[in-house]
Amino acid sequence: MNRTGKNTEAVLIAGPTASGKSALALAVAEATGGVVINTDSMQVYRDLHVITARPTADEEVRVPHRLYGTCDAAVNCSAGMWVADVERVLAEVRAENRLPIFTGGSGLYFKALTRGLSAVPPIPSQVRDDVRARLERDGVEALHAELAVRDPVAGERLKPRDQARIARALEVIEATGRPLSDWHREALPPLLPEGGSIAVFLAPDRAELYARINSRFTAMLGNGALDEVAALAARNLDPLLPAMKAHGVPALIRHLADEITLEQAEEIGRADTRHYAKRQFTWFRHQLPEFDWVAPDQASAWLTRELSLSPNALELVSVSAGMRP
Repeated sequence: MNRTGKNTEAVLIAGPTASGKSALALAVAEATGGVVINTDSMQVYRDLHVITARPTADEEVRVPHRLYGTCDAAVNCSAGMWVADVERVLAEVRAENRLPIFTGGSGLYFKALTRGLSAVPPIPSQVRDDVRARLERDGVEALHAELAVRDPVAGERLKPRDQARIARALEVIEATGRPLSDWHREALPPLLPEGGSIAVFLAPDRAELYARINSRFTAMLGNGALDEVAALAARNLDPLLPAMKAHGVPALIRHLADEITLEQAEEIGRADTRHYAKRQFTWFRHQLPEFDWVAPDQASAWLTRELSLSPNALELVSVSAGMRP
């Protein structure tokens, strides 16, 4: 069913948030008979649909979408868990002779696909809960000091206030008896061989992108984002869980607790998202230089050539596609 004009292992569509990745992936999937596979660490959470701009129900009907909303917010869905799911999905997609189209903004996920991932085994929930309890009781400075003794490499590399990564490094030591750096040396092989995929990074004009980010956050609020976050807050989950730190979620929770106004929460959410987009540009430039950088309004024509599709196979995808909630 793969309708491309060449033998391509996969299509990888990355880019900063609100750059139009999902719309482009949808167009490619419709033109090729492909399957869109989520490559975003926040869109895996079923509790976060609106606030993470997951594909709409209509879009998911038009072409197959996989690995969206598969994890509960109470679970720390690690990159390792995602890779294990991708391995299964890839086998299914290839058995159907469909083109896998990976799209999202999580650089680590794309790097795991193309470069491999460390072999850290799953951390037992009891170990994770114990470390998080000590973090809350003793403070991040105490745990960083402990980490500096037990894993000097991580202690030197991590900033003293980086709660999530310090907790993660200690969890690995507690659960395995080995520092994280040891596991990083025993990397798992990549799922996509080098040179077999087409990889594009959508690179919009910064000013235009930031304007779209602002507009989209406002649109999200009008489409139920506050109710979505209220339902999440009512669960009283660990604030260090990834889902609780999704862009816009902490600020909206503060608003729901009457700490700040909705307008203040909206501006904080917008600013956090803009800062994240800036980091995405930097990360992909340095970590995954093999991605071709293409302006969003030129991406359809670029992919048409790269996939050897007929000239009208892909409809022009406007940069405004990134504004949809």
